[in-house]
Amino acid sequence: MRGSFDILIVGVGGQGIILTSNILGEACLLEGRHVKGAETHGMAQRGGSVESHIRIDGVYGPLIPPGSADLLIALDMLEGLRYRHYLRGGGTLVASRSIVVPTSVFVQELPLPTAETVQERLPDACLVDAAALAREAGSPLAQNVVMLGAASPFIPLSESAMIEGVRRCVPKKSTDVNLRAFQLGRDACGECRTGV
Repeated sequence: MRGSFDILIVGVGGQGIILTSNILGEACLLEGRHVKGAETHGMAQRGGSVESHIRIDGVYGPLIPPGSADLLIALDMLEGLRYRHYLRGGGTLVASRSIVVPTSVFVQELPLPTAETVQERLPDACLVDAAALAREAGSPLAQNVVMLGAASPFIPLSESAMIEGVRRCVPKKSTDVNLRAFQLGRDACGECRTGV
């Protein structure tokens, strides 16, 4: 018996992955749901790979085994490609259309795959232009909240709890921007929802 809804959030350092998982955790607490979470970020101050595991209503440990995540939220298409093996069959991948050049690729001057190439390898992903939507909301720093909004219809938590989670976790001076970012992301994911 598994019984949990497992969400893996991936990206690179500096994209707000930990804040995103904190918002989800806060929403779980608001609904009185049991939640376990863990993150791995090691040396990833800026530009290194970061992953955050969230298990809603789970009874086992906080780490999601490969092949069992219900939802993968990728703040970068390359990271979505790197971690897609964590998804269970029929799981949902919501990814930002952006590509962050890995430091190792930049330093070694290696060829970077094109966005089209990566997109072809993620045929079932719900792709969101998080950068454009965050700018529309008022700050490019809100891309993580755009992505949470885009993934929110797939998460078994109420929209109101997640909005309150945003309100409680982001700095007060950026609350309005982040609430707009959440809603723009949620609206942008409409086509993906109809395919589920």
